[in-house]
Amino acid sequence: MCSRSGVGLEQIDHFVPHQPNGVMLSRLVEHCGLADAHTHRTLEQYGNTGSASIAVTLDAANRQQRFNDGDLVLLAGFGGGMSLGAGLIHWRTTA
Repeated sequence: MCSRSGVGLEQIDHFVPHQPNGVMLSRLVEHCGLADAHTHRTLEQYGNTGSASIAVTLDAANRQQRFNDGDLVLLAGFGGGMSLGAGLIHWRTTA
């Protein structure tokens, strides 16, 4: 998705993934080359919240004011079988 969008992984400021398992998540970040992006996690606080983990984590990071205007945020989730979804957003703050 990033290459189709013309975005290099080094351009990603934040990664907000689906969070079923902490060990798997750490390996995923390393394997995918996202070590330079800040990976936001709420797994430790809330456990596996399923498909809601992306929205829960995005909200938590926003409430903690972790995003700056113009940051590039990668959202990624997956489910049973081979289902997956991802999105890139440019974060905009409101005045």
